[in-house]
Amino acid sequence: MERAARPDDATTIGELGESAVLARVLPRISPGDAALLGAGDDAAVVAAADGRFVVTTDMLVHGPDFRLAWSTPFELGWKAAATNLTDVAAMGARPTALVVAIAAPPSTPVAVLEGVADGLREGLAALAPDAGVVGGDLSASTVLTIAVTAFGDLEGRAPVLRSGARVGDVVAHAGARGDAARGLALLFAEGTDDSGEPDPGRAADVRARHPELVRAQLAPVPPVAAGVAAALAGATSMLDVSDGLARDARRIAEASGVGLDFDGAALGADLRVALAGAEDHGLLATFPAGTAVPAPFEVVGRVVPGSGDVLVDGRVVGADGWDPYSGWDGRAG
Repeated sequence: MERAARPDDATTIGELGESAVLARVLPRISPGDAALLGAGDDAAVVAAADGRFVVTTDMLVHGPDFRLAWSTPFELGWKAAATNLTDVAAMGARPTALVVAIAAPPSTPVAVLEGVADGLREGLAALAPDAGVVGGDLSASTVLTIAVTAFGDLEGRAPVLRSGARVGDVVAHAGARGDAARGLALLFAEGTDDSGEPDPGRAADVRARHPELVRAQLAPVPPVAAGVAAALAGATSMLDVSDGLARDARRIAEASGVGLDFDGAALGADLRVALAGAEDHGLLATFPAGTAVPAPFEVVGRVVPGSGDVLVDGRVVGADGWDPYSGWDGRAG
């Protein structure tokens, strides 16, 4: 039997039950402009103007993807939105809707889920104002897990794929390069206790001293609108840079059967972190030579003959970055 909520934030989801939890969470989110039917039925109905849509999914799992000692529930919701919105943007589509599934221990305070909902709402408002949450699911788990499926409208355009880069194209990047990795390195170095476990107090001190770098890791602000701008400008290939610039560049190079040669000077002073640092969620794209590359993209290299190589100033480099099964093999010190 479901129990009435206590008038404090210590009420757990196990005490309330699914229906009462949803009654507290759903009013905190918006379905967005594309929703013809939002949450409440067995499925939502979302408009797709030209009969096609793009769809992607991503998970955040406590432990490998985030630590509650470092992230607020609001930041988790924001990051869950941001990481999926950039995947939609990387196809040249406009984000329209999210479906969110959350599995959590029954002892989790309802306030945690409310905070996640607030982060989702505000993340969408900042990054994709027309999009909203149209449904999802709740379940029990031993660890907090947030799974998001995102949808996007191509608005009559062909999707921008990884396989379209051609020799002679310019390579351009939008967004931060290495900031999220720097923030994570600071948290691991200074936001842990003497045994190496994440410590909320020490993390708060790191956050106070390095707010921009910590935010880049915990609540990134990716250039979502730049995806449509790139498509309209004629981008020949594009992807979301989530696993590191070098690793993700290799994915374009391999899919297109070319090489990507970066200008080292354009990547900044710390070349290693710019190439290997993950989770900035910028956009990497190629454009035909002579294209007026749209802001905030910056030209950082060119497409050269090759078969999947990534180069810097003509020299092949390793594809270091984030791998969920082996960790980040290029962590900043």
